Amino acid sequence: MYTTDEERVTLIQGEALTVLRTLPTGAVDTVLTDPPYSSGGITMAARQVDPAQKYQQSNTKRTYPAMLGDNRDQRSFTLWATLWLSECWRVAKDGARIMVFTDWRQLPAMTDALQAAGWMWRGVVTWHKPSARPSLGDFKRDAEYVITGSKGKPTMHTRTCPPGVYRHSVNAARKTHLTEKPVALLEDLLAVTAPGPDALVLDPFAGSGSTGVACLNTGRRFVGIELSAEYHARASNRLAEVAQNMAQN
Repeated sequence: MYTTDEERVTLIQGEALTVLRTLPTGAVDTVLTDPPYSSGGITMAARQVDPAQKYQQSNTKRTYPAMLGDNRDQRSFTLWATLWLSECWRVAKDGARIMVFTDWRQLPAMTDALQAAGWMWRGVVTWHKPSARPSLGDFKRDAEYVITGSKGKPTMHTRTCPPGVYRHSVNAARKTHLTEKPVALLEDLLAVTAPGPDALVLDPFAGSGSTGVACLNTGRRFVGIELSAEYHARASNRLAEVAQNMAQN
């Protein structure tokens, strides 16, 4: 487990559902996470291909540590998502917000799982990806989605009306995770959530720590869970570097 000196950031290495069951009830203001999609293909065989082949263009030379838990079939994926989303509901405060990334293939399953877990489904935010690979003879799949919900009636934290579509490119040269999301996008999403140094954001699938970086940048607290020991180490180093740079400036 990695924790900053100020205890603003905690990163736990372990399986999401197992760790979630150890967290206290009603402690989290926001859940913002990017779980494995178990997607990337139409057929079952295509979906169980190595994620490095599913989610990268064929001419990409860069390699990443293995993504774990990205090969579930459809029924087990929906059941699994319902289980961890239920634990997220338990650890969230009344009125808390949840935002979960997904793609077009898993959008129906994730919205079902979110509601089965007790969350109130509030809509879908679109992330437009200008750099997405083309589909010859078909519409370009240049969007992913963020399912939004709340634990009961949501607590309002802003008088602004953020857009429902965000356009952010992926910096392939700088990312350290195969499916890493832009920090700027995560900061945009946090705009509707509880602000300030007491606000706690949970990410059960922390990956390379991007949500934690967004929390540090916006003055929020963060607790993350990551199954991969390699990614946990990368995220810990990244968060420590960001925290150190902020302390020096």
